Amino acid sequence: MTDTPVQTHIDATFSRAEQAGLKLAIKGRIIALSVVGLWLVVSRGPEHAVEYLTPVLVFAALGAIHYLVIGSARDRPWVKYVFFSTDILLLSMAVALLSPAPEIQLPQIFMFKFNIFPFYFMILGVAAFSFSPGLVLWSGLLGAGTWMGAFMWVLSRMDKPLDWSDIPDNPTKEQFLGVFLSEEFVGLGSRIQEAIIYLVVAILIAIVMHRARQTVRRQLAAERDMTAVSQMFGRFVPKAVADSMIRDQGTLTPVERQATVLFTDLSGFTNLTEARGPRAIVDILNAYFDAATEIIGKYNGVVTQFQGDAILAVFNVPIEDDDHAQHAFDAAIELLDAVRSRTFANQQLAIRIGLNSGPLIAGNVGGGGRQSYTVHGDTVNLAARLENLNKEYGTSLLVSQSTADLLSDVDLRKIGETEIRGLSELVGVYTLAQEP
Repeated sequence: MTDTPVQTHIDATFSRAEQAGLKLAIKGRIIALSVVGLWLVVSRGPEHAVEYLTPVLVFAALGAIHYLVIGSARDRPWVKYVFFSTDILLLSMAVALLSPAPEIQLPQIFMFKFNIFPFYFMILGVAAFSFSPGLVLWSGLLGAGTWMGAFMWVLSRMDKPLDWSDIPDNPTKEQFLGVFLSEEFVGLGSRIQEAIIYLVVAILIAIVMHRARQTVRRQLAAERDMTAVSQMFGRFVPKAVADSMIRDQGTLTPVERQATVLFTDLSGFTNLTEARGPRAIVDILNAYFDAATEIIGKYNGVVTQFQGDAILAVFNVPIEDDDHAQHAFDAAIELLDAVRSRTFANQQLAIRIGLNSGPLIAGNVGGGGRQSYTVHGDTVNLAARLENLNKEYGTSLLVSQSTADLLSDVDLRKIGETEIRGLSELVGVYTLAQEP
């Protein structure tokens, strides 16, 4: 079965996590080996430096080689298994073959009486950094198996090994110590117990890691699904609205809030349509709408509707923005600069903009299973009226009194007054000081 793009992305994410974890663990291992090697030299004497530092350097070199291979062109999924297997096999061979104390010729079984077994856990700990349950489980199986294999090899070469069963029932202290402290004592049960504990720890780590991977995998899949839905849904409604609806599981609570409405329309669109034809007009509108939406979004605005060649945008819903009037004005100025300085599908355009601030209602409306996010109220109507009044005043931007009152450090001049439905007073109308 072919992997989906989401599955491929998740697998790639886990692969990068494994590589980063292994590199970090290898660095830690090299540091730990350096500390152990230094301690052995200091505690056992400089005359044994070569004896102790040689295996430390071998393991450090293997780690360094593995570090260089990780993420390179030579890296393969099985490579980490090879390096970890080599570490475990070398450690077990050293336990089985290297003399525990050459200067006093101790029996080989003393390698199992010394504190060697914790080094296996170091390898297991490094494997855990890979975030790979398979590698951890393999390290556990191989470590337990080779530990017991090394023990059985040494045991097979002993003439008369002693074990726990050689301690008599109800022994005296002398009888117990006579067996337990004997150089022939092997402690088979203890070695089996060590191997079992090691394997159980590896299994537990692998299970925890598997559960963690499943949790992360589901989270990554959910995030990818949400992103895909948001991108797809955002093609039909404003992205901010889509994200809010996805986050709220399909609902978007209606709000009544003070906001600023930007209404813009193309000048001479009818004549342009007759001159260029429908196909060219679609290309022109798409190029213009793309640029306008990007500019409006840059200032926290949300385009709620495309009405023919007109754009209705709102600031402060659904995204809260205390500086909504200033941001709407800045977006309007950048829109005017954009249409004056560039073409859209090789067509020069001119626009008219109306800005108005005031209370409005925003929410999802619709029927027949289809809804759209819209804004309602006289604030919206006045913004559209101001856009249209640009024709009478010969301007490109008109700003209402309510919006002008919210702006600072903006050079505006009052150009007239207009009436608004439901109010007896006239509303002041402003434009840029440099407008005619």
